[in-house]
Amino acid sequence: MAPGINIVAQWERLVILRFGRFVEIRGAGPRWLWPFVNGGTRKVDLRERVLDVPSQTVITRDNAPIDIDFLIYYQIMEEEAQKPVLEVQNFIVATVGIATTTLRAVIGDISLDDVLAKREQINDVLRTKLDEVTVRWGIKVKSVEVREITPPRDIQAAMNRQMAAERERRAAVIEAEGQRQAAITVAEGQKQSEILRAEGDRQAQILRAEATKQAQVLEADGFSQALDHIHNVAKGIDSNTMGLQYLETLKAMGDSPATKFIFPMEFTSLMQMFRNIIPSAPDGD
Repeated sequence: MAPGINIVAQWERLVILRFGRFVEIRGAGPRWLWPFVNGGTRKVDLRERVLDVPSQTVITRDNAPIDIDFLIYYQIMEEEAQKPVLEVQNFIVATVGIATTTLRAVIGDISLDDVLAKREQINDVLRTKLDEVTVRWGIKVKSVEVREITPPRDIQAAMNRQMAAERERRAAVIEAEGQRQAAITVAEGQKQSEILRAEGDRQAQILRAEATKQAQVLEADGFSQALDHIHNVAKGIDSNTMGLQYLETLKAMGDSPATKFIFPMEFTSLMQMFRNIIPSAPDGD
């Protein structure tokens, strides 16, 4: 490559210094620089980068020492690409220093339980506070991710016991809820069964009553028809026929071994009827 020619990549910007003074920012492509005149010119990477902050021991508000390590995602702002060159000597070291100081300040205002439970909130607070400082260097903090929080061993053991007790409590609650639901289901089933049984008995009683009613109606109807038939037959019987029936009855009584007979009051009328029927004998016979 010829002296004085610089190739700037798509993700880079060239901060041009002329006789040690900032002149301009050039974009991607081949760029010509005067030797000795543009001394100190530097390339700046605009891609988003990640900074791994080593584990830091910090003290929570309730005086619990914990170890925290986290990641910082940052990017140099294109419109202010000269600031990381002009405003700070080593922006990576400066960012790590600000990050650790900010972490101690943030965690110092939070209890241990909140540190363990509110990781997302801590990430947002750290990002906001870091961005307020790094923006003057032309650096935008995109996000902060707390990677691991390690409490002391005694606290960790107590937390394990607490979690075990909580799991047992939840298991007991779930078991009790299951038993309650099972009891409700059984009771509901028994209730429905009793309702169906009662409904069945009621329907059976209705059917039996209906059958009895129908039987009684049929029996009464048959009896009524029998009476009508007897009445119709009786209307066709004349007095002679009745007399003959009485004679047959007397004959049967005569054949009986009984020595006493009781005659109804109508017997005299019957005898009168026979006397009218049988012709009178001639006198003297």
